Amino acid sequence: MTPAALEFAGVTKQYGGLRPLRIAELRVAERELVAIAGLDQTTAEVFVNLATGATLPDAGEVRLFGRATSSITDSADWLATIDRVGTVSERAVLLERMSVVQNLALPFTLDIEPPPGADRARAEALAQEVGLSQTAWARPLAELDANAAARVRLGRAIALDPALLLLEHATARLAREAAAPFGAAVRAIAERRGAAVVALTADDALARAFATRVLTLDPATGRLKERGRWFR
Repeated sequence: MTPAALEFAGVTKQYGGLRPLRIAELRVAERELVAIAGLDQTTAEVFVNLATGATLPDAGEVRLFGRATSSITDSADWLATIDRVGTVSERAVLLERMSVVQNLALPFTLDIEPPPGADRARAEALAQEVGLSQTAWARPLAELDANAAARVRLGRAIALDPALLLLEHATARLAREAAAPFGAAVRAIAERRGAAVVALTADDALARAFATRVLTLDPATGRLKERGRWFR
């Protein structure tokens, strides 16, 4: 059997909430597009940290690309593994006084005033891929809206061509009508790049726009109940 992109089995993690995060069983196949409801923003952060091996579960096992995160032995090993994961989260710092292109060049270079030619071209390609208008590319991020910021975060997350993309309440600050187009962009990018996606979200419009499987977490038991499947 081909290793899953991400697996949780019997996972429990205490984090200071009313109850621990529990995930009884989750398997996300390569290229699969999954949305999970039932995790607030704090719990979603705990989930992402477990999924990326930044923290370990108190019980159970998390496997990333077929490998237990508990087997990651040092920082070099962890960095090599995490390069295959992209995360869209408001915890990712953006440089608001810098332009869209400068922000998108950061995964490639720290020399962004201005970015060198090849890195600038790569950043512009990302801007186009995530659906940012060319008129916005040279503008400071502070002048743009929440939708543009979310798409810059998406661009940063896919810059190194990850095999797994994690969305952590990525549309929480977006206008209601912007969620479905954002989800459609995520789906198109994932299908083009062959990446799996797990979105932790309370946004039905986002889930319906990109996911082939929507799950809801029962926090008391850790069971994930399937709400729907869409085949595209």
